[in-house]
Amino acid sequence: MDLTLLSQLNNLRSTRRAAILATRLSDGTQRLVRREEDYSGDPLAEEFGKRFRSGKSGIIQEGAEDVFLTVSVPAPRLVIIGAVHISQALVPMARIAGLDVSVIDPRTAFATEDRFPGSSLKAEWPEDVLKETPLDAYTAVAAVTHDPKIDDFPLMEALRTGCFYVGALGSRKTHGKRLDRFREAGLDPALFGRIDAPIGLDIGAASPEEIAVAVLGSIIEALRKSPEFHG
Repeated sequence: MDLTLLSQLNNLRSTRRAAILATRLSDGTQRLVRREEDYSGDPLAEEFGKRFRSGKSGIIQEGAEDVFLTVSVPAPRLVIIGAVHISQALVPMARIAGLDVSVIDPRTAFATEDRFPGSSLKAEWPEDVLKETPLDAYTAVAAVTHDPKIDDFPLMEALRTGCFYVGALGSRKTHGKRLDRFREAGLDPALFGRIDAPIGLDIGAASPEEIAVAVLGSIIEALRKSPEFHG
């Protein structure tokens, strides 16, 4: 094994960046492919895209050669902005689905251990939390407070950092006003289409529990199918 490539792969893992180590089995020749870079010219580009999506390692054919792909993708995370009733239902569902979940809400009346037992709960402003744990391409953000003072910053940061899912609670009218604020803040309007608003799959959800199901469905769809996420 090329120890330089192994060191690079380990560094990418430690910083939550996705990569694939391709090893030709006949002679051990290796190359490292980073998701963040343009790999479209590689003969295995299509396969790399699929593997970044699935996260599964395995042997494939490259011409007449067998190549083993060691796929390293970060564990998907869900950051929920708002310790509300929807969040109480969404946290356990998302964990069952395999997501690492955290909830951020500076309102201490909502962000309590009683309402979110055993969860990664941060009773702080999103701006402060995200300085310590930045967003990335393998993170989903769901903003559900209905309060622009809390929701706007993490939503804009999620768009800037390329989070694979960005969802926001609120009506279309509310969302239109949100986009006006984002324009005034200097955010590129080309990013606006990536926001799932109103949040969640259109299944007629009414209760907090049903809305949580709809949100989780949208997150999983983005994780497994979104071309914007997988490149």
